[in-house]
Amino acid sequence: MPLITLPDGSQRSFDAPLTVLELAQSIGPGLAKATLAGVVDGKMVDASFVIEKDASVSIITDKSPEALEVIRHSTAHLLAQAVKQLFPEAQVTIGPVIEDGFYYDFAYKRPFTPEDLALIEERMNQLVQQNIDVQRRVLPRDEAVAYFLGLGETYKAEIIQAIPADEQLSLYRQGDFEDLCRGPHVPSTGKLGHFKLMKVAGAYWRGDSKNEMLQRVYGTAWANKKDLAAYLHRLEEAEKRDHRKLGKKFDLFHMQEEAPGMVFWHPRGWMLYTIIENYMREIQRANGYKEIKTPQIVDRTLWEKSGHWDKFRNNMFTVESESRDYAVKPMNCPCHIQVFNQGLKSYRDLPLRLAEFGSCHRNEASGTLQGLMRVRGFTQDDAHIFCAESMIQDEVSRFTDLLFSVYADFGFSDVIIRISTRPEQRVGSDEIWDKAEKALADALDAKGLAWELLPGEGAFYGPKIEFSLKDCIGRVWQCGTIQVDFSMPARLDAQFVAEDGSRQTPVMLHRAILGSFERFIGILIEHYEGAFPAWLAPEQVVVMNITDNQADYARSVENSLKNKGFRAVSDLRNEKIGFKIREHTIQRTPYLVIVGDQEVEKGTVSVRTRDGKDLGSMTLAEFSELLSKDVAQRGRTTH
Repeated sequence: MPLITLPDGSQRSFDAPLTVLELAQSIGPGLAKATLAGVVDGKMVDASFVIEKDASVSIITDKSPEALEVIRHSTAHLLAQAVKQLFPEAQVTIGPVIEDGFYYDFAYKRPFTPEDLALIEERMNQLVQQNIDVQRRVLPRDEAVAYFLGLGETYKAEIIQAIPADEQLSLYRQGDFEDLCRGPHVPSTGKLGHFKLMKVAGAYWRGDSKNEMLQRVYGTAWANKKDLAAYLHRLEEAEKRDHRKLGKKFDLFHMQEEAPGMVFWHPRGWMLYTIIENYMREIQRANGYKEIKTPQIVDRTLWEKSGHWDKFRNNMFTVESESRDYAVKPMNCPCHIQVFNQGLKSYRDLPLRLAEFGSCHRNEASGTLQGLMRVRGFTQDDAHIFCAESMIQDEVSRFTDLLFSVYADFGFSDVIIRISTRPEQRVGSDEIWDKAEKALADALDAKGLAWELLPGEGAFYGPKIEFSLKDCIGRVWQCGTIQVDFSMPARLDAQFVAEDGSRQTPVMLHRAILGSFERFIGILIEHYEGAFPAWLAPEQVVVMNITDNQADYARSVENSLKNKGFRAVSDLRNEKIGFKIREHTIQRTPYLVIVGDQEVEKGTVSVRTRDGKDLGSMTLAEFSELLSKDVAQRGRTTH
């Protein structure tokens, strides 16, 4: 007689074991019809799972947070079934759920074409219409190996052979197709239908370039038509906003094969870069940071002592000179400790906040490079705070205030916060970890900030908070972080004299707000689609004359604006004014200033915005005041 406890705390008693679906039916026919799977005592299970004893149970429907994982697992099987029906010689390998969708790798004699994908998707929809029951069974490992070898599925058999011999494996069958999977899956193919196949790519078997190239088919699947449409719209927007295309369109930067993963900044792009750098420099200075600069190339021995050589060697660029091995720095922290170690510090010197726009290089795999988002050479708004344990909470609180203020200036107000706690492999006592984790949580709680817990995801040297911002089309970018480090200061002999005269090791807080400048600028380009707020725009104003008669006046307006600190240019080309307005509107210049004979006579300017709004005629002083106010508000009211 299982006693079932439901999420609302209510309980139901039954005379005999029952399935999750039968439980849903006992609650109501509507719930039963919507049931995709269940959660029994915290474990996700199929709707056919039999509940034999007292348990806490929740029903998974398409509105449940767990629904997408079930839907996407099931749609991956639907894809594989369609492929096997259309291309019987294809072998199935693996088909996991990934962010926003799934993929499945197939071994086939030729690459799949876009026409193939269209046929596969059509067949998937046909299988949905057939509403085929999905059934689970369990086999011992060796029987499963023999079964798949009998089907000619040698890749699947190889996967199973790597599983311990005494393990029971679950298989899911839908019609003429059966596949290995832990599950759970939807009760029938009719529960699916909101999916799209996105692309096909090559992928080596087991990720090894020595193995056969497989065909990886990517797809996305959602709980309903609306969510699928919204996702596809986001993809369209992302494509339109691709920073690599916009970087070329607005003449900001380029990259080329002779320097993979390195950025060639053009004048307009470098102007944007330096605006951000100078802003961050002033912000950090106002918040008690001391800016430093450390070497690019450092002897191997320092990296060995810090622990980076063992853990990070394959990602380092190295060079040899005069029989000594050096590494181009992949991060700044060991060098910052060298600055801290110059001269004995007192507790009165703490907290000491050292900041650097540190140029770093990491030997990322060429296949992972992606414009500004993944590079080999980058600059971080890096800082390290040396403090006593008792100062951690206060420093985290100060940093959080600073981070939110900076993000608001750049136009980001939706920030997701996560705390990553101690991993299994770590340094430091549980007592110290308890203190650090509590300090991070208390600092956020004191500000009333919501946060998510990521158990076991901290660094080996300490817990951390990660700050992810959400852009205008809903994408999430992890940028800011503050990490508590008990390990490296001790490894590199950092000490301070405590109030009682004893020598103690400081705690080091690693922190960044933007993260990589390159990546953050890529995010900004896509967020604003190149239409930067006035304070960030490489050119804030373009002054245009209607005829040559106003050329001198246009130059004087440009110079006057420049003298007031604005980034102004003039366009004195012998082109029609409509042509010039269109061109600079396309270039997303915030303000277009037009001068004709009437403006020269009155000493005024005619002002338009890049959005096409005509602000009318005004004096140069009035326009300067307007522009000053726009610049001062930064990105806080833009977008």
